[in-house]
This record gives sequence, structure tokens and C-alpha cells, in this order.
Amino acid sequence: MKKLSLILFTLLMACNSKTEDKVSSKVEKEKFVFATWTNGGGEFNESKWEEKLTYYDSLGISQILVGANAQVLKKLVPLASKKNIKVHAWMWTLNRPGDTIAQKHPEWYAVNRAGKNSLEYRAYVNYYQWLSPFHPEARNHIKNNVKELATIKGLASIHLDYVRYVDVILGKDLQPKYNLVQTTEMPEYDYGYHPIARNGFKEIFDRDPQDMEHPELSTEWRQYRLNAVTSLVNELVDIAHQRDQKMTAAVFPFPEMSRQMVRQAWNDWNLDAAFPMVYNNFYQENINWIGFATEQGVKDVDFSIYSGLYSPALQNPKDLEKAIRLVKEKGAKGFSIFTADNLSASQKEIFIKLNEEFNNE
Repeated sequence: MKKLSLILFTLLMACNSKTEDKVSSKVEKEKFVFATWTNGGGEFNESKWEEKLTYYDSLGISQILVGANAQVLKKLVPLASKKNIKVHAWMWTLNRPGDTIAQKHPEWYAVNRAGKNSLEYRAYVNYYQWLSPFHPEARNHIKNNVKELATIKGLASIHLDYVRYVDVILGKDLQPKYNLVQTTEMPEYDYGYHPIARNGFKEIFDRDPQDMEHPELSTEWRQYRLNAVTSLVNELVDIAHQRDQKMTAAVFPFPEMSRQMVRQAWNDWNLDAAFPMVYNNFYQENINWIGFATEQGVKDVDFSIYSGLYSPALQNPKDLEKAIRLVKEKGAKGFSIFTADNLSASQKEIFIKLNEEFNNE
């Protein structure tokens, strides 16, 4: 009888131990993430990165989205892992300024309704040099970029950015900077009119979008262009997953808004997570709008959301604290700041305060 009791006790303790391990693991996974986008610079400088990583760690930042080449990232990942900081490879996808390979192929570039090529006519800013998601060779070029990043061991994800069209409608706060009032979709900012796109659409619908009186009002034409970006993203996700890498993306605030402003239907993408850039000041919205946009994104997708916050718009520490609390309350798994590299002393205090409150309970 004593032997049987001892066996039962041992089994019970083993079960309890496994349960505790599962609970502990679950708690770890559910930590509210503090992240930042950051520029990796040119050459890898270990001492500078040691300093930056120590700084991020002091703020409770456990994930960094780094814009850098593969060589820098390969050296950074093991260095960051010593401080339990995860590294995402931040990749500019369709907007490819200074891409020397792409620039040899002008036919790869996006075309607007006015018939202008994005390499020659750069909407808004000089670094807007957009490839067309309809050109098969441009798509292969982008896939090759992902394949190169996928060779890096230990990445948290390959993080897509600028995976959309040129902004057909700018945020309200940005329009005056370009002396614009965009009450309609203006031809020079309405992209997706690459000859391949027009021909493909014509094969299905027997009409060329350029021949329509108001192509911007055609739901079929809009959806056709949305599908081109969606199929590209999902093919990139497949490439990443085949190589045991995760895929995330920086996207516009919530899917319906994204469709209208930049032709980006990110709720149709097979991502592992999204980082919606809920930069309220770009749209002349208040702090509560950050919560609204976050909640909408959470409702619209079945993958994790990490809200992107814009530090210059949240200089008031009360606004920053409210924004972070809102994204947590509305269901985001964390947030990423653009960027932690320029935080004020009072903003840093909010990071430290909330990290201790959320993740050391």
C-alpha cells in the first residue's frame, strides 16, 4: 500500500511539474512586447551595438526591427541574444530606393494613371522608387531579397515594409507639406497601371482601365491591384516558412483604411504578425484613435498585432502612457516605437514604468 501511494505521489508531482512548466511557458509567451524600429547603419560596429542593446534593454525593449544588410544582421543576432533581445530583419519591399539591380530594369517599376514610371517620376519624395508587383522579374528580385535574409539563423522574423503602392491619399497632416489637397484620387499618385496589369485586367474584363472615365471608382480594378500585392506577400511568406523563418510586416493602421490609402489588404495576408503604424498625428487624430485603429486590426485578422507608435507625436509623457495602455487594452500583443533612438528622458521613464508594471507582475 505504501509503495502504491509513493507511485501515485510521484505521478502527481510529475503532472504538477509539467503543468507548472506549461503555465510558465504561456506566461513568457504572453509578455507584452516593447519593440523599436532602428537603422542598422553601414558597417557592423560591435561596441556601438553593445551600447545600443544595453540602452534598449534598460527600457524593457525585447525586440528590435533592424534595417541593415544580411552581413550586419548575421553579426547582430548572436550579440542581441545575449541580452534576450530578438532581431527582426527590416526589409523595404516594393519601394527600393537606390536598388542598383532594379535600376538597370526601368520596366520593373510601377506606373501611375498619368503613365509615368516611378523610377523617373518620384511621387512626393525622391526616395519613392517603387517596383510593380505585376512584373514577374521584379517579383523574383524581391523574392531573392527574402531568400538572402532567410539564411540568417536566429531571426525573430523577416519584416516587410513598403509592401503596397504609392500613397494615393496622404494623411491630412502630410498633405500641406506638399502643397496638396487630396479630395480625389489624383492620377499622378494613383499607381498600379503597369502595362502588364492593364493587359491582365483587359483579358478578364474586356476593358483597359486607362479607357475608363473614372478607373479609380472601379471596385474590380481596385481589387485586381490589391490581389497583386497580396499574392506577392503570400509567396514571400511561403519562402520564409519553408526556411523556418517567420514573416511580419509594417502596415497601414487598419485594413479598410489601408485599402483606400495605399491599396494594401493586409487582412488577406498569411503573416505571423503585423505592426500597424497607428501614427495618429499623420491623420490629425487624437490619442483615442490609436485604440480604435488597434482594436479594428485585432478584430480583422487571426494573427498577432503589435501597434506601431510614432515617438515625435507622443512627446507628452501622458500621451505616450495613454497610447501604450490603449494598445494593450485593445488586444495588441505589444507595440513598436519609431523610434526608441530619440526618446526624451520623460518618455524613457514611461517605458521603464510600464514595462515593470506589465511584465513584472
